[in-house]
Amino acid sequence: MKKVNELDESSFLKLLFGFLTLCFLIAAFCMPDRSTMVSGLWQILSQPSKVSTNYFALGGYAATFLNMGLVALICTLLYVLLDAKANQVSTLAFILTLGFGSWGINILNIWPTIAGVVVYGLAKKEKQSTLVNAMLFSTGIAPLITDLMIRYPNAEVVGFHAGGILLALAVGFVIGFFLPAGLAASPRIHGGFDLYSAALPIGMTAFFLQATLFKTMGVALPAAPDAAGLKVASAMTVNTFCCVVFGLCIVFAFLMGCRPKDYWRLLSDPALVTNFSSTYGNATFLMNVGVYGLFILAYYNLIGASFNGVTLGIIFCMLACCNSGSHPGNVWPIMLGYVVSSMVFGRLSVLAGGTFTGAANAQAIMVGLCYANGLSPIADKYGWRYGFLAACMHYVLVTSVPTLHGGFCLYNGGFTAALICVILVPSLERFSRTKEDRLAAKAK
Repeated sequence: MKKVNELDESSFLKLLFGFLTLCFLIAAFCMPDRSTMVSGLWQILSQPSKVSTNYFALGGYAATFLNMGLVALICTLLYVLLDAKANQVSTLAFILTLGFGSWGINILNIWPTIAGVVVYGLAKKEKQSTLVNAMLFSTGIAPLITDLMIRYPNAEVVGFHAGGILLALAVGFVIGFFLPAGLAASPRIHGGFDLYSAALPIGMTAFFLQATLFKTMGVALPAAPDAAGLKVASAMTVNTFCCVVFGLCIVFAFLMGCRPKDYWRLLSDPALVTNFSSTYGNATFLMNVGVYGLFILAYYNLIGASFNGVTLGIIFCMLACCNSGSHPGNVWPIMLGYVVSSMVFGRLSVLAGGTFTGAANAQAIMVGLCYANGLSPIADKYGWRYGFLAACMHYVLVTSVPTLHGGFCLYNGGFTAALICVILVPSLERFSRTKEDRLAAKAK
């Protein structure tokens, strides 16, 4: 295992991607409903996947794990076959896309936007190997692609038809073609404080397309998924799978030579670090994958989450930042901010005579917390109090943003995080000292 620790960053990350792919594929064949795996996968491919669609209810447990494993396999092959260099952004792109494999992405609806990115590379004469991250990020609008193929402009599913497929391909090409430019510009807008940087261009694109294809055309927006579907859940399945995967990561990290003090250095480093694997080494990074994964899982158990397909997915969507800035030490203030906000607004709603739906374990709030994790650089740079404040602001906005994109943007919470950065960060830069400034003043 020491030799694995000595691999270069890109090779090690590709090995990790392969490990996660294998875990999901093996899990699919371990599910009790594996006999309906193929028919369940077809249900996932042929039905709408707007936010938040529970694939456990739509296709079954085995089909969900199979879809996630195949999505992960496709992503891994893109990195390997195109000889792409994997880094911390690749980790985010891969695990995020994997996470959506249980509630929005499938092995069919990812291709039109990926093809658009490929065409962009050909037109700009850029190497395809440098565009794999963009290919994966482009899938954040996959639910719209499915809708265009199977029901647009109808409210109900009519099935795959030539017109819908051609429209989905055209829209996907356009999205993928222009996305790389948006990805390059996004950090200048949020200042690097939103780890889900791709959410801003994807969210704005979904906003524009929802307005164009539905609002302006006078086409009724299809209804959100039936909330009853979210009740199909299994705490034992999700907890067992996650404990095994994250536990193995911790064991492998120890075998690779990670010591407790190495991981403590990652947790306590006062600097704003956004590339764990290259800064602290493969073993310490892998330790963060395992520990942070179990930390996320523990949070969802503590708040009494329903462990449906969406919850399984958001555990990995939240874990996606494990190499680019997030760890238990800077995410706990964000979790605390969400819990406190749910309690405060629950009380205020009673006083105002409102109908409160924002409990910490409500599905929309759990999804929101997943992406509020992307604000961890604020807690890292300015301290836990400001991470707490950012989380409270995110809690307030996150359930209102879907009206902009009609439920077609999987990066809803990341888009919300970008808005919080635009509102909050300029004030912090003007009025607040960073953690490093405070430590330096204390040292004097």
